[in-house]
Amino acid sequence: MEIKIEHQPNQEYLKQLGVDKWGIWQKEVSKFPWTYDTQETCYFLEGDVIVTPNGGTSVQMGKGDLVTFPGGMSCTWEIKSDVKKHYSFD
Repeated sequence: MEIKIEHQPNQEYLKQLGVDKWGIWQKEVSKFPWTYDTQETCYFLEGDVIVTPNGGTSVQMGKGDLVTFPGGMSCTWEIKSDVKKHYSFD
């Protein structure tokens, strides 16, 4: 299971995806476990995060990144600076 990150995608692509119509999630600096029941795609408006899949390698992401998390993945989120992101579950 792989976390896919696209750094600084162009605005036209974000518009095609309809990112501005997705829900918004915000969270303060914290660390917590998470499991994705279904695939999630999100676009970070603010923040700096390290996500570590169980048994996998840590991945850093943050402001300006378009990220896809695979369904069924369990991981730990470590939020280094407050997060605000658009999100969509597939």
